[in-house]
Amino acid sequence: MRRVMIVGQPGAGKSTLARAMGERTGLPVVHIDHIHWQPGWVERSREEKTRLCREVEARERWIFEGGHSATWGTRLARADLLIWLDRRVSLRIWRVARRSWIDLGRSRADLPEGCPERLYALPAFLRYIWTSRNAERAKTKALAAAPPPGCRVVLLRSDRDVAAFLSSLSRPHDARTG
Repeated sequence: MRRVMIVGQPGAGKSTLARAMGERTGLPVVHIDHIHWQPGWVERSREEKTRLCREVEARERWIFEGGHSATWGTRLARADLLIWLDRRVSLRIWRVARRSWIDLGRSRADLPEGCPERLYALPAFLRYIWTSRNAERAKTKALAAAPPPGCRVVLLRSDRDVAAFLSSLSRPHDARTG
């Protein structure tokens, strides 16, 4: 395992899983929100996001979590493992609301510095999660249904699935020899 693509809707646990995998495997972790956002919640242009994603994809080793679906095809073509976190919408909404409250005024590890959690943005984000749930899930399902040769797909739907998957991973000293 050298290149891992993690996808799922907001609140599914992509960043948390990526960090845990990075600790267990020694692979470098890339969070899409570092590419999507600049300090002050300034969104990069689509072209800039695509360019930055391509730079990451070209590397030999990575765990790349998150969206920018414009680059999913090329990212998947380089990945040897695709992980789809398919979690129910009620859980995802709860997690997003909880992390917004817990991290209020601070930038999370998966966000660039200068992007603190803000409660006034939460209703619009929760509305997005709700209104996009079916279309985004269908897009992710189609991606997972057609992996390229040599790319394994893992579907994780519960905390138990995630824990079992993580426990199956090698520690960093094993990853360097494999």
